[in-house]
Amino acid sequence: MKQFLEVGKIVNTHGIRGEVKLQPWCNSVDFLKQFQFLYLDESGKMPIELLTVRAHKNCAVLKLAGVDSIDAAEKYKNRILYCNRDDAVIDEDAQYIQDLIGCAVKNAETAEVYGKVTDVVNYGASDILEIEDHGKKRYVPLIDEIVKNTDCENGVIEIIPMKGLFDEN
Repeated sequence: MKQFLEVGKIVNTHGIRGEVKLQPWCNSVDFLKQFQFLYLDESGKMPIELLTVRAHKNCAVLKLAGVDSIDAAEKYKNRILYCNRDDAVIDEDAQYIQDLIGCAVKNAETAEVYGKVTDVVNYGASDILEIEDHGKKRYVPLIDEIVKNTDCENGVIEIIPMKGLFDEN
C-alpha cells in the first residue's frame, strides 16, 4: 500500500494573497484540516506546510506556507497534493480508494474471481467499484449488502453479487 496518498489537485489560484483552489479527492474538506503538512510528490520528499483550509463551493481553498502572492500560487497549478498515511485519521471501517484499486474481487461464497478493481467512481448514491476482467468492465456498488469483506493488505474484496451482475446470459 502506498505511504503517500493523493488528496486532490490544485486547479487554480484564489484571490491575490497566494491561496490555491484544490479539487479534493477525499470525502470532505474537513479531512484536509487534520494535516500540518501535505506533499508535492508521492515519495514525501517535498513537504509543504498547510496553514489554513476552508471549503469554497465544490473546492477547498488552501493557504500554503511561503506562498504569499498570486504569482507564487500560479506555480502550483495542476499539481497533485499528497498526505502521509501515518498522519491521517480515518474511521476504523473505512478504506482509502487508492488501496482498493488493484484488489481482486471474488465471490464470498464460491471464491470465483471476477476481476480486479480499476477505479472507484461515485455518481451520487454510493461509491461504485469498477471491475475489469479480460477487457470487460462491470460496476459493483460499494455497499454492505454486496461487499462482505475488504482485505486491502492481501488485495482481496469479497462480494455477494446482485443477481445477473456476472451472468453471461
